[in-house]
Amino acid sequence: MLSLVATPIGNLGDISLRALETLKSADIIAAEDTRHSLILLRHYGIQKPLVSYHAHNEARRTSELIQDLQEGKHVALITDAGMPGISDPGHRLLRLCIEKKFPYTIIPGASAVLTALIGSGFDAERFFFGGFLPVKSGQRERELTAAAERPETSIFFESPHRILKTLEAAKRLLPTRQVCVARELTKQFEEYRKGDAADLLAHYSVHPPKGEIVFVIDAA
Repeated sequence: MLSLVATPIGNLGDISLRALETLKSADIIAAEDTRHSLILLRHYGIQKPLVSYHAHNEARRTSELIQDLQEGKHVALITDAGMPGISDPGHRLLRLCIEKKFPYTIIPGASAVLTALIGSGFDAERFFFGGFLPVKSGQRERELTAAAERPETSIFFESPHRILKTLEAAKRLLPTRQVCVARELTKQFEEYRKGDAADLLAHYSVHPPKGEIVFVIDAA
């Protein structure tokens, strides 16, 4: 059995009872960053064999985990935060598990995408999630231009080191559109800062943001 288990995006108390039961019953836990995941597992007194499963070893580790599944072991897959497969490793293993007709289940939980969407106050009936904004400026501007024309709310992950460049581009491409920088979600210094891109750029130029960021753009 393969279990894809959602983990907290910040506050450790956001994990579900079902997720804890699944992690306690697993034979192996595959984690994106074992050092990070140990904080969660130790907090809840979970001691299980732990292996790394990240972008740099995903191909090799997938074949090893498939072998474990063939032997009838229960493998639980977690990432640093949120749901495996959403801008994190997990899709490759799940697809192969489906191809081989191994049983699997999804343990839902915290989502940075949905938390930021609701917290922004923008229209949540329909939305577009674009993953991480591209690093290259040309590709990033194409994504922002598409968001300017989209009738749905647009949501992207962004790095605190690149958010100023994103806000500079948004200031040019979406000058009148409301945007929201949602950061440190569910943590002590959680923040939802809304306004036009120029206002947010002015603020974060003086107060450099820290922590993971979700960038939300209001619908056209």
